[in-house]
Amino acid sequence: MHINFLKQLESIVEESDEDAQPKPSKIQKREFTVVDPWSDSTMSNLLTKISGGLKKLTGYHKSNKIYSGKVPLTSSHNALKNKDVELGGRKYHIKGSPGTGAFAKLYKASVDGNTEEIVALKVQKPAFPWEFYMYRQLDTRISDIQRPSYGYAHEVHVFADVSVLVCNFLPYGTLLDAINSHLVVGQHMDEVLCIYYTIEMLHMLETLHSVGIIHGDFKPDNMLVCYPSEEITDDTFRSETRSGQNQGLCLIDWGRGIDVNLFPAGTEFLADCGTSGFSCIEMQEERSWTYQVDTFGLCVVAHMMLHGEEMSIAKVPGTGGSYMYQPKLSFKRYWNVALWKQLFTTLLNPGSNGNHVGDLRSLRRSFQEYMCSNYQLVVKLNQLLAKQKASLCSS
Repeated sequence: MHINFLKQLESIVEESDEDAQPKPSKIQKREFTVVDPWSDSTMSNLLTKISGGLKKLTGYHKSNKIYSGKVPLTSSHNALKNKDVELGGRKYHIKGSPGTGAFAKLYKASVDGNTEEIVALKVQKPAFPWEFYMYRQLDTRISDIQRPSYGYAHEVHVFADVSVLVCNFLPYGTLLDAINSHLVVGQHMDEVLCIYYTIEMLHMLETLHSVGIIHGDFKPDNMLVCYPSEEITDDTFRSETRSGQNQGLCLIDWGRGIDVNLFPAGTEFLADCGTSGFSCIEMQEERSWTYQVDTFGLCVVAHMMLHGEEMSIAKVPGTGGSYMYQPKLSFKRYWNVALWKQLFTTLLNPGSNGNHVGDLRSLRRSFQEYMCSNYQLVVKLNQLLAKQKASLCSS
């Protein structure tokens, strides 16, 4: 009897121990992956992943041979000027070079002897078809009415040694040119112009980020200046969409673009963009980031427009022992300080609610409401745009 009692007691204790064991959690932890989106290995893996679909894209032309044209595409700018480059049965007459980027050479060219048809040729060695893929993703994901704000790639020719991307060409220079056009005469861009271009940039990123695309190199020399085909009215700022009729900027150079959809959900990135003055706070502190690379770039561009120089940031005490980031330079008292303070505070100190697209939209609407609050602001904007266009076209 005593033995039976001990066995029963042992059984009770074992059952109690089993009950005490922690149950497997029904809440699955989100996978957290950190990747360098621009490393050679990542880019190689991504290009392999998309290779099948890449071949099916309209305008994609690939050859396993090296480029064998009469004029080497990697020649100096002067050597290529006034020369003809034949690609895919078309003849491109090199008229000059708008500039050279960190990763490629850029040429302005007419097509098949038609001086009215001007394109940009982007030559890259070694061959790099990724940018063409990004342009085609923009074609797919961005609505037709807003698509002109992100540039177009007509085709790409990929050889064993080099690639040539054929893009549309816009004649009015970059936002950096516009900023510098004021600095060379000892002035800064007028606040109304700064607001106009800030609205453009906010709308750009709001649209891009909502479809899982990161530009990755958001700076003023990657934004081409456009001029509306019609006079801007307050209705322009009441609209929730942008179109070619009221477009002010065109974002180009997608070689550093990131397609978030190609990575597992929850992936964050750990790498430095390598562009002086444009490394976001997370990069500076060696923390992971996602869309901050673009929103920080927007802040730098806004700062350059307002102050005529790149942004330096300060880490200042906040409430409850926290801290926050803000630009070191103060705002002029005659600016709309509340608007600018809200912009920099929001974008330099992103919340953890995961709704940064909503923040971009809210900021954009605040700037638009201000432009609608006084029609004289719109009148002044049209005058400033006309003056700037005349200045840049004559330079």
